[in-house]
Amino acid sequence: MNIFNVLALLGGLALFLFGMSVMGDALVKSTGNKLKSILSKLTSSKFKSFLVGLAVTAVIQSSSATTVMVVGFVNSGILTLGQSVGVIMGANLGTSVTSWLLSLTGISGDSFFIQLCKPSTFTPILAIIGVAMQMFAKDSKKKDVGVIFLGFAVLMFGMEAMSDAVAPLAENEAFKQMMLLFSNPILGVLVGAILTMIIQSSSASVGILQSLSLSGTVSVGTAIPIIMGQNIGTCITALLSSVGTSKNAKRAAFIHLYFNVIGTIVVLSVYCGLNAIFQFSIVEQPITPLGIAFVHTLFNIITIAILMPISGVLEKLANLTVRSGKNEGNAHMLDERFMNTPSVAVEQARNVANEMASTTRDSILSSFTLFDKFDSTVAANIREEEASVDKYEDVLGDYLVKLSSHDMSVNDSREVSKLLHIIGDLERISDHAVNMVEAAEEIHDNNLSFSADATREISVMMKALSEILQLAIKALTDNDLVAAAKVEPLEQVIDSLRDTIKKNHIARLQNSECTIELGFVLSDILTNLERVSDHCSNIAGCIIEIANDSFEMHEYTNNVKLDSREYDELYAEYKLKYSIKPSLVGQHVS
Repeated sequence: MNIFNVLALLGGLALFLFGMSVMGDALVKSTGNKLKSILSKLTSSKFKSFLVGLAVTAVIQSSSATTVMVVGFVNSGILTLGQSVGVIMGANLGTSVTSWLLSLTGISGDSFFIQLCKPSTFTPILAIIGVAMQMFAKDSKKKDVGVIFLGFAVLMFGMEAMSDAVAPLAENEAFKQMMLLFSNPILGVLVGAILTMIIQSSSASVGILQSLSLSGTVSVGTAIPIIMGQNIGTCITALLSSVGTSKNAKRAAFIHLYFNVIGTIVVLSVYCGLNAIFQFSIVEQPITPLGIAFVHTLFNIITIAILMPISGVLEKLANLTVRSGKNEGNAHMLDERFMNTPSVAVEQARNVANEMASTTRDSILSSFTLFDKFDSTVAANIREEEASVDKYEDVLGDYLVKLSSHDMSVNDSREVSKLLHIIGDLERISDHAVNMVEAAEEIHDNNLSFSADATREISVMMKALSEILQLAIKALTDNDLVAAAKVEPLEQVIDSLRDTIKKNHIARLQNSECTIELGFVLSDILTNLERVSDHCSNIAGCIIEIANDSFEMHEYTNNVKLDSREYDELYAEYKLKYSIKPSLVGQHVS
């Protein structure tokens, strides 16, 4: 084997790793919604969690990605440590799907069907289809499928290149002797683990082993411990991912490690013991890529069969390794580990935005109660909620900006844009809640009181504000375009209420029924209420416009007014519902 073979090997390895990365990213992107749906079905049943881990890993072709997600979910409090055990076991078995796909490189035969199944036959076809879809398809989903085909084609080309590069090793005695050393179980496990730790992908390291096996220099006895070591080596990704997380997240990473270490110790001990007694002749035989895929799958099945019934032991070991402290810390929904799977990260960001919206709504509605009966505890809570919303905006904004730089599906990209536009309005609404608290404090501290008419009018506007707030929040949390469409006509009614109440106040002031001091407070209240309705209009408009691929808020408000029939009907309905009786206005103005 000369320098040119080494360069060909490294080039093939580069293509293989690049193809696997491209295919994996495209699979995650194109199956994002399904992935979220699968993960949402997790239950306390370890078997169901196992099936979820198996399904997700089979879809995204990476047990490392799945276990990193598990660490993130445990860190966020979405998964319990017990649920993570089943998912991790499923992920280990799911990753064997890749080895079965790669085993196609070892197919030999002259029949038409066998020739058709060879990568050298179908890979160019997939590459042509992938390029065509990428260049000419207009639908983003079809483009993603094209990238998957291209990624798989590059991966298989890399596999073929590696296989061709190592073919001369079949005649190299030094290499044969080196491979014999790896038949030592401990050394074989170490080699498999170290190789996988370096490239951080058990699928890739198994693929490299499969390409070497085509040279005929890898025996069954050599492959078995290396494969087991590869399963241990893949744990490094989850362990690195757990740095800086909660204690439970660290425990989840250690469960992944213990699963593979215990499985390797048990299975390898049994294998070595039986081989010492019966001297299996197959151990000296060369292994094929198909045989490697079989051993890889069998190891995981046996390990799952052994450890699934006693999975509590894995939890106890993890708890002993990462002991509880006084300060466990709070779980964070926004975990940057999710960014490797953007669809999941977007869903988490959406959940946090919904919590932010709920907190904002509660703070405004609570502020209204202070005008009936002032409560310093409620006032303090509103200020705490406003500080919480500020933190939401900072953390969520930073997270969304980072997430926007990742490759996402069109729907996920729209969701990120929507949330980035909306969180500012939510934060400003919470600011107005604090302003309302200050107005209520001024009334309470100075023993002020509005007239019965002014109180009644403010109450009407607050009720209208409560409804528009509920509509805007519903539009956001449920992506409800019907609710969003009702916001703008109600916002116009609130503007009209503000103008009417101001005119009535002037009339009362002229009739000495009100004071200038109360007028300032009333003006503050009306201004804050009207601005909250403006922010609700911004939220609803953003939701509608992003659904229609536009961000022109002014265009939205103009267009919705031009849709006269529906708009006029809603406006008339709200005008009647939140009316200040003409007789009330008349007697003050006259």
